[in-house]
Amino acid sequence: MLIEKLLIVEGSSDKKRIVPLLAEPMEIICTNGTISPTRLEELLAPYDELELYVFVDADDSGEKIRKLFKRDYPEAFHLYTDPMYREVATTPLKVLASTLIHANIDVKAEFLN
Repeated sequence: MLIEKLLIVEGSSDKKRIVPLLAEPMEIICTNGTISPTRLEELLAPYDELELYVFVDADDSGEKIRKLFKRDYPEAFHLYTDPMYREVATTPLKVLASTLIHANIDVKAEFLN
């Protein structure tokens, strides 16, 4: 199956939380916290043709990353976790699944009920 989407998350715990939900192939890369514009460009270069999704925490670090993407990659789709959960990694699976579905990302059916 052809990979058409790239999801950017902050850390490996976010990635581990999201991977089991996905019902479509998707590349996921971690910024490992705040990242420089140059490093971000290097990180994304191999994925030029993919739809870009950004799913970062609802905290200062996440907002810094989100601002960078909005400035340098305005075509990126932004997914948001509820500030009540603060982190993607601590957001309940059903909430994550709903967020992904609303972004047009296929999710396994068992996470939608």
